[in-house]
Amino acid sequence: MVKLRINTPLVMMLVTANNPQKIFLKHRSLKKESLTLLDHIQKAKEGKQTSFNYLLDTFWNDVYNFQLQRVRNEYEAEDISIQSFSRAFDKIHTFKEEYSFKTWLIQISKNIHIDLLRKKNASIQTKTTNEVGEAVYKIADDTPTPEDKLITEQNLAQLLLYIKQLKPHYQQVINLRYFQELSYKEISSTLNEPINNVKVKLLRARKLLAEIIKSPKK
Repeated sequence: MVKLRINTPLVMMLVTANNPQKIFLKHRSLKKESLTLLDHIQKAKEGKQTSFNYLLDTFWNDVYNFQLQRVRNEYEAEDISIQSFSRAFDKIHTFKEEYSFKTWLIQISKNIHIDLLRKKNASIQTKTTNEVGEAVYKIADDTPTPEDKLITEQNLAQLLLYIKQLKPHYQQVINLRYFQELSYKEISSTLNEPINNVKVKLLRARKLLAEIIKSPKK
């Protein structure tokens, strides 16, 4: 029996002469599974809102849990996570597909936390997500999302009850966006936050609110 050890970025296994196509099938299967993420990354680079939503929903828990272990505070972990996605989406055109997107996100989040610690402990000006270039306008355009449709279809009294189940900072952006009908720029000015942070926070708030609306009622 001839054994051959094959190393690729996707798989490493032993192939026998009696089953030469085993490695090909495994490699093809893994490649197919990875297409969805790579496609969304490419579409996000092109400014597709649905792909920004996908990336945020897919990797939110990874970034949030990473920060929660570091700061031991839910509010701070959420705030840093929002800043992390804000910067990542602003700089997504620099991401190289041969690297892990999750690792890239975590590194960005780690750097932001370090920056915030330096600013807090040494009272110095550091670069955080306040740097907003033209790419900021690629994130979350005004095209209605499925979450928007679900939210706007709700009875007002019931919708207010749903919103009260969100954390205060998410309640705030939902109120400014849906009830006061402010633009992203106006919300950014009202909250004194970078516009990218506002857009990511709204993406997250809409996702959580939609989950509350769709959850089984007691």
